[in-house]
Amino acid sequence: MTSSPALDGRAALVTGASRGIGLATAQALGEAGAMVCVTARDPGGVAAAVDRLADAGVRAVGCAGSVADPAHLQACTERALREFGRLDILVNNAATNAPFGPLMGADPDLWRDAFTVNVEAPLRLTQLAWRVWMHEHGGAVVNICTEGTHGVGPNVGAYGTSKAALLHLTRQLAGELAPGVRVNAVSPGLVRTEMARFVWERAEERIAQSLPLARIGEPGDVARAVLWLVSDEAEWVTGADLVVDGGTRVRAAGGADAGVTSYAVHDALANAGKPDAI
Repeated sequence: MTSSPALDGRAALVTGASRGIGLATAQALGEAGAMVCVTARDPGGVAAAVDRLADAGVRAVGCAGSVADPAHLQACTERALREFGRLDILVNNAATNAPFGPLMGADPDLWRDAFTVNVEAPLRLTQLAWRVWMHEHGGAVVNICTEGTHGVGPNVGAYGTSKAALLHLTRQLAGELAPGVRVNAVSPGLVRTEMARFVWERAEERIAQSLPLARIGEPGDVARAVLWLVSDEAEWVTGADLVVDGGTRVRAAGGADAGVTSYAVHDALANAGKPDAI
């Protein structure tokens, strides 16, 4: 690994980091010099992620469990502090996309679960990081939201609503924790992850054609945005929402000429079967 000095000596905790955006983010932070604690629900996935990071020369540890469990969040924070002696960076990436479907049919228990994972857990972890390190030493928090918070779409009302709440939480915390701690969001468009496979797998070409940059996103696209936000290069940035979406929100400018009459992601969501919750 060729290490950049950008994050040398700093420690990060990344949730939902056994694959996809979380793993790519953990690797980007590690390759920039950070020590990384990764967490996800699957112990085998966490172990594999730690091995992959170690093979890349990253000092990494794992802590398996659900972010819906406050005891697990406490354990992750304590593990990072015990292993690294500090906790400078928090990336709240873990999420659930359940319940999927129209809101009039949403299960209230699954609705509450969505807010527990997508909103409450990021708040709890930020509180913990603040108490054990960031209050005295400063730091940076990035919450992974979604481009969908800027609009609405079929069948993803619970996901979009909870992520909109997370975006507001981001801005509220940015105001409350300044100037020592910067809190920002990254809002991806459609990215090639397992969580989103049910959307892109059968419609990737059409979706790509509907986007100005002509492809769906890769986890690394989001990871690089997170890396910039937690680095000193973004030291005057807080409360921001960095949208990484391949131009999704400007697609209408060229849609008619390209023969695209509808938003392909929405078409895929409307026609998709119920996904596995992540």
